[in-house]
Amino acid sequence: MIGSTVFNWEKLVVRPTPNGERRDVADNPTPTLAVFECHITTLNPGRESHPPHRHAQEELIIVKEGTVEVHINGQTQVAGPGSTMFYASNDAHAIKNVGPTRATYWVINVASSVTHTPAAHNQTPTLKSAVFDFAKLTDVPTKTGSRRGVLSGSTPTLLKLESHITTVNARDASHAAHRHPDEEWVIVREGTIEFTINGKSEVAGPGSIAFFASNDLHGMRNVGDTRAMYHIIRMATAATPKPEPAAKKK
Repeated sequence: MIGSTVFNWEKLVVRPTPNGERRDVADNPTPTLAVFECHITTLNPGRESHPPHRHAQEELIIVKEGTVEVHINGQTQVAGPGSTMFYASNDAHAIKNVGPTRATYWVINVASSVTHTPAAHNQTPTLKSAVFDFAKLTDVPTKTGSRRGVLSGSTPTLLKLESHITTVNARDASHAAHRHPDEEWVIVREGTIEFTINGKSEVAGPGSIAFFASNDLHGMRNVGDTRAMYHIIRMATAATPKPEPAAKKK
């Protein structure tokens, strides 16, 4: 079982593939997920990772660089850097590099306790397979930078899936260290972030990924001289602990 940790881009092993290259990140259960699998794919121009296919686990893809054509259930859409794709359980999907340069993207596959039991799937999820184009997301100013909402709702196998993109001003933090029952992934798009997990810190740059396990104390701070941007993904399953009740005021 994997616990809270930081996967530093600089330390990931690069493996050549017929279509480009791949960096493996993790393939483990977590305190609330049966499987958390993550890797980073780079496709050469004109290449695709595989033909359209289906699988029970749900999948998120975030484009780091390049231009890709996304296939979902027979429909296609072009997406650029910063865009997010969500593939619901058993929907047909594929991705192809349609740009003039290499395309790189983060991939997260997750399975909950009901993933491989179709009869137990949520039959009325609020989130469907879709492409969330970065260029069309509304950038809302905050006290420490800005925030772009990406998606929020339930899926066939997850009680909750939420994602947003945070931009933080130089030498600032969006909030203090905190805990929550939902498990969380942070993908650094730009800048240099100091991650703090249960009192221990590690600095990581663009491409890096942090995982915060349920109820672990964690924090993030932009330690660079320019604005930093990162993608946040939070999930809850049947195994996610219930939030502790707020203390009553005296």
